[in-house]
Amino acid sequence: MDAIDRKILAVVQQDASLSVAEIGQRVGLSSTPCWKRLQRLEADKVITRRVALIDPDKVGLGITVFASIETGDHSQDWLKKFADVVSGMPEVMEFYRMAGDVDYMLRVVVPDIAGYDAFYKRLIATVPLKNVTSRFAMERIKSTTALPLL
Repeated sequence: MDAIDRKILAVVQQDASLSVAEIGQRVGLSSTPCWKRLQRLEADKVITRRVALIDPDKVGLGITVFASIETGDHSQDWLKKFADVVSGMPEVMEFYRMAGDVDYMLRVVVPDIAGYDAFYKRLIATVPLKNVTSRFAMERIKSTTALPLL
């Protein structure tokens, strides 16, 4: 991956709806070489997909919760079951296995406190958990999907 590939990635992270010609113009390439680079970046799974980003507040999902999870079971069977269940929960936007004082971290979006309570009850019914600590975001100060490539 060279500097031009990184420029292409920076451009499409900001606006994936741009035409190949517009992307090429912004990075100093004509359409064909730009298109070839985009195709290679997709084939190499550097670009994993192109999506539209939606304002959660405008679709009624204004509550963001960070749930820290501790478990007493660290077996592969437990993890597989837990990962399958949590990955299938549409409220979970991000799901990480952590190092440190918690085992897993979830970023959850819901419409309201009742929505989180319903999610929480489904979560704790899936597999045995030692502790779930929920932290409610008061304000989104920065939110980006763009990686710092340049």
